Amino acid sequence: MTSSFLQTKKRGWGSRWSFVAATTGAAIGLGNVWKFSYLAGENGGSAFLLAYIACVFLVALPVMIAEVVLGCRGRANPVATIHNVAIEAVASPWWKLIAWLGMLAALLILSYYSVIAGWSLAYIEKLFTGEFDAASVQIAGESFSQFLSSPWQLIKWQSVFLALILLMSMSGARIGIAMMARIALPLLLLSLSALAVYGFKMGDGPAAIEFLFVPDFTQLTANSLLIALGHAFFSLSIGVGAMLVFGSYSPDGRSVSGMLSIVVLLDLLVSLLAGLAIFPLVFALKMAPAMGPGLMFIAMPYGFGNMEYGSYFGALFFLMVSVAAVTSGVALLEPTVNWLSERFGWWRAASAALLVFLVWVLGLLTALSFNIWADVSWQGLSLFQLLDFVTANLLLPIGGLLIAVFVGWKLRREVLRDEFYIEHPYLFLLWYRLLRYISAPAVLLILVSSLYLSFY
Repeated sequence: MTSSFLQTKKRGWGSRWSFVAATTGAAIGLGNVWKFSYLAGENGGSAFLLAYIACVFLVALPVMIAEVVLGCRGRANPVATIHNVAIEAVASPWWKLIAWLGMLAALLILSYYSVIAGWSLAYIEKLFTGEFDAASVQIAGESFSQFLSSPWQLIKWQSVFLALILLMSMSGARIGIAMMARIALPLLLLSLSALAVYGFKMGDGPAAIEFLFVPDFTQLTANSLLIALGHAFFSLSIGVGAMLVFGSYSPDGRSVSGMLSIVVLLDLLVSLLAGLAIFPLVFALKMAPAMGPGLMFIAMPYGFGNMEYGSYFGALFFLMVSVAAVTSGVALLEPTVNWLSERFGWWRAASAALLVFLVWVLGLLTALSFNIWADVSWQGLSLFQLLDFVTANLLLPIGGLLIAVFVGWKLRREVLRDEFYIEHPYLFLLWYRLLRYISAPAVLLILVSSLYLSFY
């Protein structure tokens, strides 16, 4: 424990803002802009948003804090961290299943995430070359359909995205994520704010406000609660091992809850701005908000194509989304790279290259599910939808549940209070009780009831 602690301390972040920047960079990505918008569109808008916010603060944030606290205590790769902390707590070493499930979920998510991120890279070129200048919504929709119908285009851009992931991971994810987040996050917030203003000016702002902020609880189902919970975990990179690694890099003497609260608020802000930028255009164009994953790639190009200098602003927007996708993608790869490098002494570049190749192969399932294998399905789910369901709705909630139970019920309060590092005892007690009596039961209840309704 001591040697791994000292090794991590030498390469850890020296300030809270480096930790906040890196963790925010890991959390904010396609999930906030692309996935939040289409999930809100498919699940009733405001009702889903309220369920999502409740899941974030009552369930996801306490679990996120617990995962970082574990990393702070273990100060090693994800598997060794759980193993060491379990031995210290006189618990079964099999609790390291948490790390194994997390790394599996991370690689599966990255396999389809890389394909979608490739779309963003492709749209930088499409916008910059003026493909959507003065285009109608029909032209934007046809362009997206043609793009999806070409497996070679999807595979090409997926490969480009994964090459960027590999380069950044090889050069050192710990410093790179923080540096990129400091540049990309302000630009992303600025571009989304400008687009929200544009959307309200040129689109149907009142309809978007009603859709996002006037709740219709008849739209809220047990399945949408599971989706909101899964997305809360997905958006904050919980249950994939990333927070275990980032916790091992965190500076001493800093409030974990304070730092992560900033991350969560920024994460929510980006999601809300994305919704306010996209939905005014969606309603002005009479598009169905429940049109699915293509929502951002039709509404936004149309909006940019019909504004002055829109091709340049559009290219910048998709560039910022792509940079955010790269930082969160590296965070998904980092736990397994970290484990391979520390456990087997592998050269970091070799570990990253092997994993990127594996992710690329798995990603072919998603890329081909939009064209050649479009007819392949299970229980009505395409290969892409199946991967998304298994990871976001099963593996992440199960991983979150195990973390909540392990930290909330197996570790001593004194150990947790030590790593939580907060002067006010009531804040620690609030987090501890939320984790034990709200987070863990809520995940279990939503998971079981939703699965029962889905299959029976």
